[in-house]
Amino acid sequence: MKFEHFGINVPDARAMGQWYVDHLGFALVRTREEAPYTRFLADETGRLVVELYTNPTGGIPAYPAQHPLVFHLAVWSADVQADRVRLEKAGASLFVEEVMPDGTRLTMMRDPWGVALQLCQRAKPFPGF
Repeated sequence: MKFEHFGINVPDARAMGQWYVDHLGFALVRTREEAPYTRFLADETGRLVVELYTNPTGGIPAYPAQHPLVFHLAVWSADVQADRVRLEKAGASLFVEEVMPDGTRLTMMRDPWGVALQLCQRAKPFPGF
């Protein structure tokens, strides 16, 4: 089996999807224009896809009230500090920054909808990065 996608029920899939395209460089690979306004977004490699949808039937979590360790979307960054500043200007907010003993930098933010977004600049990147 191969990983295909993971889905997140969010307050505004259309706006959030566009924000991730505009500010994280994701590509919109499939959409549904009627409810639940599904947006499939892929990273630049096309190997990871996230599905955003707005479906109140399933309950939309109170992301701003959740600790980021409950759920977060993590992205690789070549320069966590510069990306943090850029994303803050685009409406994201800082939760916490950490520097690990090996020099890995992890910055936990929240996107404008409160979903936890982690920027990862690892001293030893995962394979393929």
